[in-house]
Amino acid sequence: MSLSETERQIIVKMEIEKAQRTYEDMEFCAKEGKWEAAANRLYYSLFHAISALLICDGHRVKSHRGVMALFGEHYVRPGVFSKKDGALLSDLVIMRDNADYNCFYEADEEKLQPLIGPTSQLIENIKQYIANN
Repeated sequence: MSLSETERQIIVKMEIEKAQRTYEDMEFCAKEGKWEAAANRLYYSLFHAISALLICDGHRVKSHRGVMALFGEHYVRPGVFSKKDGALLSDLVIMRDNADYNCFYEADEEKLQPLIGPTSQLIENIKQYIANN
């Protein structure tokens, strides 16, 4: 199924709004010391921003792994976004998977704090890219 330009713009806007709400959820969880929940929300905030980016450029978003692959293929490899941005997404995926599914893993402030600023910046860079395209 193909989206009209209007439909695409609406979905992109909704994904960006979801990214922002999810990032705010992360901030609340972090403030409360709920680090596993914060790790989950930080990943999903970026996931929704990257989904918006992909949809903006006409890519079909099908899965979490697909989002990672498409981001790497169409944005990191060509240099639109940096290799550090690609590595950040990978780090967040691993942290979220561990926090959600590994009972031996404990997310904490020390692990999450260094990822918060770069994630916020990448989301802002994605919003800027979308605004300019």
